[in-house]
Amino acid sequence: MNNKESLYRKIWVVALPIIFQNIIDASVNSADVLMLNYVGQDAISAVSLANSLVGILFMLLYGIGTGIAMLAAQYYGKGDLVTIEKIEGIGLKFSLSVAALGAFFCMTIPQKLMYIYTSDPVLIELGARYLRFIAPGLLFWAISAVYMAILRCIGRVGTSTVIETTALIVNVCLNAVFIFGLLGAPKLGVIGVAIATTLSRLIQLIFCIVVSISGAEVKLSLKPMFERHRLLEKDFFSMALPAIGNDLSWSLAFSMYSVIIGHLGNDMVAAYSITNVVRNLGTVFCFGMASATGIIVGQILGSGQRDEGIKAAHTLFRLTILAGILGGIVVALVMPFALTHASLTPQALDYLKFMLLISTYYIMGTAVNTCLIAGIFRAGGDSKFGFICDTIDMWCYAVPLGLLAAFVFKLPVKVVFFLLCTDEFVKWPWVLKHFYSHKWARNITRDEMD
Repeated sequence: MNNKESLYRKIWVVALPIIFQNIIDASVNSADVLMLNYVGQDAISAVSLANSLVGILFMLLYGIGTGIAMLAAQYYGKGDLVTIEKIEGIGLKFSLSVAALGAFFCMTIPQKLMYIYTSDPVLIELGARYLRFIAPGLLFWAISAVYMAILRCIGRVGTSTVIETTALIVNVCLNAVFIFGLLGAPKLGVIGVAIATTLSRLIQLIFCIVVSISGAEVKLSLKPMFERHRLLEKDFFSMALPAIGNDLSWSLAFSMYSVIIGHLGNDMVAAYSITNVVRNLGTVFCFGMASATGIIVGQILGSGQRDEGIKAAHTLFRLTILAGILGGIVVALVMPFALTHASLTPQALDYLKFMLLISTYYIMGTAVNTCLIAGIFRAGGDSKFGFICDTIDMWCYAVPLGLLAAFVFKLPVKVVFFLLCTDEFVKWPWVLKHFYSHKWARNITRDEMD
């Protein structure tokens, strides 16, 4: 088997399970919104706004996971499992700290958190209830997210996918039970969604423990959290922290989009929440390719094959562009169903149609930037470029533009949404130039660890 055939086989083995996992994830989110659709527009809007806050925490955990993957994938390519266990401990230390802080605020000041996104008292109260009950699930997710990132890096992508898929299926089943009062359970509405999410994350953690006990090459253990590894922690701080900062900066800015839209009326919020669900269905392929790209390119670079790593990156980038086209087609195909079955006001439906049309091409912008910034660049330990690029793009361009358009110039809400959706394309020239420079392609492993 030649190198090209071997690469495509690896892409198939790594990317396909991740894409399948993303499809299940997006399908579950769609099912959640579909079920909340029967509760009412306020329930959809409240959960959407509350999840904007939870999304910040999840993006932080995602950043920690990709930071772990930057190091773990390369050390796996080198064949060093002992160092990967140390990396896991560093990741757990950070993820549990973030989750504990987030859970504390969700439990103690949920109304104040919701007030950031909306001034509607009904949405604030519903969202606050949701945040209180989802708080414990953040701690469960913090542990399992780190371990599943490790599993993907050591070639156990299928195992990680089975765990995540099982948790998501349990989540949607429990949502149905608690939303509709099935099997003798009370009808709990938005609280039921939060309880279902928390329980599914607990089940996910239990599965991770079972896999660890059953003989995984790297165990799930809290012991490495309390160990000190000076050089490795230095690498984590210098490479992983910019990735975490990148995802935090991006998620906070994207959360600001929800703040802007949340103050443009309930119709806009409801339409935006459904748009995000449909858009997530369209991005499953490009996000799956980005995750696979980081693992595959990182393993090749870690084995010392720089030229092969660059070739693999170019191949995966081309496949990601195809994934972006496919994602746009998915949104276009789902659009008639969403417009027909969404229980929204006529005005909200009009907003929804416009947002979905924008999303058909917006996905390509997301696909290219996610593959390059979160996949290829980080595979070589280059996380600082993405941090600087996204921070400037979001906080010096997109967020100020949205605030000015909405609250200073008071432009029509459709125009505000269109302007917000230019963020991905503005940074293309710099991102593509950095990609073709190949400065990101580095082996970041160490031969000796303290």
